[in-house]
Amino acid sequence: MITVTIFKKENQFTGIKSVGHADYADYGQDIVCSAVSVLLINTLNSIEEFTSDKLEMVDASSGSLECSFPEGLGHEGTLLMNSLLLGLQEISKEYGTNHLTLIFKEV
Repeated sequence: MITVTIFKKENQFTGIKSVGHADYADYGQDIVCSAVSVLLINTLNSIEEFTSDKLEMVDASSGSLECSFPEGLGHEGTLLMNSLLLGLQEISKEYGTNHLTLIFKEV
């Protein structure tokens, strides 16, 4: 199962962590893992490329990704994160929480 934790402080995004594999299908055929990976990587790349927000990669190894936003996110970065959440929530609804679980943590 993939567990994605969204960290917030006072309703502002402070970071994101993704750990695990969906185990929806065999390696190389797992569309849930692929979809989650694409959404996460594209969102972080977009924040880095299209906003002035700073992000700090904590971990980017096989099966995990962790990133913090040390200075918080502006309007555009927040919009991109909300778009990510929408995509992840739809995947979780479609394929079930036994493949993708979202956790929201106040820090």
